[in-house]
Amino acid sequence: MKVHKEISLPKSYSAADVAASLGCSEWWVKEQARRRRIPFMRSGSGYRFTSDHVKEIFLILEERPCEDSPSKGEAPTPRRRARTQAGGPVVQLRARRPRRTRNAA
Repeated sequence: MKVHKEISLPKSYSAADVAASLGCSEWWVKEQARRRRIPFMRSGSGYRFTSDHVKEIFLILEERPCEDSPSKGEAPTPRRRARTQAGGPVVQLRARRPRRTRNAA
């Protein structure tokens, strides 16, 4: 008699779930995945994201302060982590709010 072990699969999130957590449009998330700028997995015809993918996307979009301490009265200049593609240019990503919420404000 064979005993089957239950396999614990990671929860996956849709592009809409990721967009809601980033405060941007679903289109933006799909476009970044299509251009291979953010990590994802393809499930059927859609993009799916694991919690590790979402954490990495947050790190890609994270802005860090400069290591140089600013002079008194000056605001620190943020420094953005850039994701590079093999042999390609450095790509700066910026999540945008969905148009329908921008126009409503």
